[in-house]
Amino acid sequence: MSDTHNSQSAHAGHGFETVAIHAGNTADPLTGAVVPPIYQVSTYKQDGVGGLRGGYEYSRSANPTRTALEENLAALEGGRRGLAFASGLAAEDCLLRTLLTPGDHVVIPNDAYGGTFRLFAKVVSRWGVEWSVADTSDPASVRAALTPKTKVIWVETPSNPLLGITDIAAVAQIAREAGARLVVDNTFASPYLQQPLALGADVVVHSLTKYMGGHSDVVGGALIVNDADLGDELAYHQNAMGAVAGPMDAWLVLRGIKTLPVRMDRHSENATKVADMLTRHARVTRVLYPGLAEHPGHEVAAKQMRAFGGMVSFQVEGGEEAAVEVCNRAKLFTLGESLGGVESLIEHPGRMTHASVAGSALEVPADLVRLSVGIESADDLIADLQQALG
Repeated sequence: MSDTHNSQSAHAGHGFETVAIHAGNTADPLTGAVVPPIYQVSTYKQDGVGGLRGGYEYSRSANPTRTALEENLAALEGGRRGLAFASGLAAEDCLLRTLLTPGDHVVIPNDAYGGTFRLFAKVVSRWGVEWSVADTSDPASVRAALTPKTKVIWVETPSNPLLGITDIAAVAQIAREAGARLVVDNTFASPYLQQPLALGADVVVHSLTKYMGGHSDVVGGALIVNDADLGDELAYHQNAMGAVAGPMDAWLVLRGIKTLPVRMDRHSENATKVADMLTRHARVTRVLYPGLAEHPGHEVAAKQMRAFGGMVSFQVEGGEEAAVEVCNRAKLFTLGESLGGVESLIEHPGRMTHASVAGSALEVPADLVRLSVGIESADDLIADLQQALG
């Protein structure tokens, strides 16, 4: 089995685009195939009891296709260890069960993915883990939420669905002073736009379903770390708990990552144009996009991100029913959950992706519409939104 511990230096000096294509993607030694094969296999022949070929014995523990993806993920995030899971929430579950014990405390953002909130509020809390909410875009709010039992500070930046921006380096310093780990969900940015480990984070989380896969055809999750001991602990739990990425899913994500840089450039370019149009539309009361100069996190985003990403949220006059109607009237923007694919999606977070936070401190505005801006013609996307807004 290839060793992902050395991924940090294996591609030192190469540009991101080169690493995205080549990290983990060594030619198949049997055939010379230039992409890793899909090792659709459960078990492996041993040369005598305990004699493993390349370290592989059973595909829950390790699979060559998954190893290729994990090496690639570690290299892209500048980490020492990458681990791939069956979904983003499977990755989060493994991480929390590795880092936390009953009685520990976690600070979570007041704007977080609904599934993450549900995991904390309905599942992790049953283990005796406590959590409290903070506005992570405000370092003072994070400090105020700390307790002597705080072991993890959880951050999304940009956040879902309000596109809030957290200063990763500033919160990393707070975490270090508190003896806590900083976990950054980097799903909205992708490692092409932002690399939290370089800014002081301890763990990076991804839903590979989104921009990393990029084509709305795979579900997956990932954890990337620099701490070798933590990487070993996570790998132990990954195997013990078993929610691993299958070989076909790993292969699809690897294929998607090869075009990640060019896709993210286009996502960001299109989203900027869409956000600009929305700021000038009479029916739009507020536009949430970190690329806008008036966004409260714009300066921090410009400091820690390469570009501002493909996610845009906005609020409309007329309240919840008006927002739902905009979603229903869109034609080129597909009404659907998830994000990060080449095609554009539109949704009503309050009734869809964030229904689980209703009535909590994380409840989203009822008049909010969230866009995942794809890589189609920007003019076509703008025209569709204009007709949907009426």
